Amino acid sequence: MSRRTLQLPSWLPVDPYIMALLGTVGLAALIPVSGAAADVVGGASTGAVALLFFLYGARLSTREALDGLRHWRLHLTVLAATFLAFPLLGLAARVLEPQVLTPQLYSGLLFLCLVPSTIQSSIAFTSIARGNVPAAICAGSFSSLAGIVLTPLLAALLLGGSAGGLSTDSLIRIVLQLLVPFLAGQLLRRWVGGFLTRRKRALGYVDRGAILLVVYTAFSEGVVAGVWHQVTPVRLVALLGVEAVLLAAMLLLTWYGAKRLGFGRGDRIAIQFAGSKKSLAAGLPMATVLFGAQAAVAVLPLMLFHQMQLMVCAVLAKRRSRDAGAVALPHSAPGRARASKAPNSRRSGSSWAA
Repeated sequence: MSRRTLQLPSWLPVDPYIMALLGTVGLAALIPVSGAAADVVGGASTGAVALLFFLYGARLSTREALDGLRHWRLHLTVLAATFLAFPLLGLAARVLEPQVLTPQLYSGLLFLCLVPSTIQSSIAFTSIARGNVPAAICAGSFSSLAGIVLTPLLAALLLGGSAGGLSTDSLIRIVLQLLVPFLAGQLLRRWVGGFLTRRKRALGYVDRGAILLVVYTAFSEGVVAGVWHQVTPVRLVALLGVEAVLLAAMLLLTWYGAKRLGFGRGDRIAIQFAGSKKSLAAGLPMATVLFGAQAAVAVLPLMLFHQMQLMVCAVLAKRRSRDAGAVALPHSAPGRARASKAPNSRRSGSSWAA
């Protein structure tokens, strides 16, 4: 008699990296680093953030981004969804503070709305749904590039004291830890790009390890400072409800808004998946620079939203792929879309880079 094993449904992509992040949070709660050790770990975390943004810069193909300028209307639409519609909805959610969300959770929710879009999961879901994959590649790249500058500036402007304001010290940290490594990566891409491409798998573990270190440092500081006493199970449930409404609103806005703007179905799919997502990989290190000791609570909404968007968009992408109208459209580049689809779509859709 065969033994049945409990398996998750194929449409429910629980990201293994999210499980690793949750394990890191649990480790920080049980064994938080403090004292002199905290200074050492904090310095390592700062170096990890700089390394991450150097690698982002070295991997971003400037030529590929420039080649996509012919779809400038689509890219502007995605940027407007990411850095205009999302922040406006985040500001509207201020009415929920403090009855529904604590001030710290609201700051994290607003920060979530300022983070750039994803690249890899947007591409994967657009491919599964038979949308315009080249447009999704360029849109994700443009959003990531713009987010290097726009996310810290918008956070400093809209979050005020919660993110350190526009003080000289905060601007220096942003420049030194985010912009300088990113620009260095872009400048050295000509010489290191091939090396990074050949060792993409190994460097993926470096990226993941660096982000885990950043998370451990941030949550250790939160535990030592006692910030978790402010987050109750009821507040977490309320946060999940608010984020579900936020994600639904952006999925509807990007889909029907793109239709009103006259985009074809292939482009609408790319706009929906690129314009409704937020990047965990970019947001986590940014939060540690902007929020300092309050980063633990600030990144919680982003971590929850990340998993929620993967689960919902996986279902949505498969539904779009079954729609007969999604096949052989003029702007959907079906041949390239099928070629770009990863062998294991579930794995691609739940990548850490999302």
